[in-house]
Amino acid sequence: MALDEARIGLAHGNGGRFMRELIHEVFARHLGGGILDTDLDACPLPTLPAGEVVFTTDGFTVQPLEFPGGNIGSLAVHGTTNDLAVAGATPIYLALNVFIEEGLEVEVLDRIVASLARAARDTGVQVAAGDTKVLPRGEGGGLYLATTGIGIRRPGLRLNMQEIRPGDRLLVSGSVGDHGICVMLAREQFGLSGELLSDAASVLPFTRALLEMEGLRFMRDPTRGGLATVAHEIARAAGCSVRLSEDAIPVRDTVRSVCEMLGYDPYYLACEGRVVAVLAPQDAEQALDAWRALPGGEHAAIIGQIDAEGRPVVIETALGGRRMLEELEDDPLPRIC
Repeated sequence: MALDEARIGLAHGNGGRFMRELIHEVFARHLGGGILDTDLDACPLPTLPAGEVVFTTDGFTVQPLEFPGGNIGSLAVHGTTNDLAVAGATPIYLALNVFIEEGLEVEVLDRIVASLARAARDTGVQVAAGDTKVLPRGEGGGLYLATTGIGIRRPGLRLNMQEIRPGDRLLVSGSVGDHGICVMLAREQFGLSGELLSDAASVLPFTRALLEMEGLRFMRDPTRGGLATVAHEIARAAGCSVRLSEDAIPVRDTVRSVCEMLGYDPYYLACEGRVVAVLAPQDAEQALDAWRALPGGEHAAIIGQIDAEGRPVVIETALGGRRMLEELEDDPLPRIC
């Protein structure tokens, strides 16, 4: 890289030479080659494929910026495109807003943008537009990202909580809580360390595997608030009760051990590469087989069902009892996505 400075300064956001060098030597170097044109204030998009346009936006403030299995850059791509995927869409374009705190090492920023570019290529989405701001030292967490995504889905596809019916089954595409515990261990809090990787990844293969099933009701990626929060959203919107099975929910031994030591509940921890799906009972086993046949889907499971009445979210314990999963109030692990 030709940037002489080791760290980002306020001059990198003033619109002058330093900002131009930053944009061309970091962002354009990794993200260019497609339709991204850093000389334009607005980007003309080629004609979109036929279908219904789906639009989403998101923000990312993870600490630390880099963690085992990913970083804030790849997380931003996966988080935004996964929101499109669970809506039944194929991601096409992203817009990227970057808020850099004065003092961030240029080398760290370069690694993160490179990772973001790889995730975009792997997902098949193009970064079409962007903006860069530099915040004074002490006014940011090193780096914040904000993204907007555009995708296309089949016209007439109905995926929403109002389609859910009593008797429907809940599935999850893999183990829960990995990302939340991975980020916590990366902070080296409580003297703990480990080799657990974040589950941050694209969920497109998992969502595409279900889209042709007539009994597919709804999909959601369980990010902030985890599995329990998705279950509460379903119960509230569908006017029903969600009954989960503790024995069926996949939780890695490392995640369970850390949660037991520190008093966390894995069902409230963020996942960044998982899908929760609700399907009619006659399609649940077919969906499970489809997921388990995919790379990374070996721990997919049917984890519960929808009941017509009862407490909003209950979990049947391994000892045969039941406990209520209350709606999340406190944030157990701040700034993990």
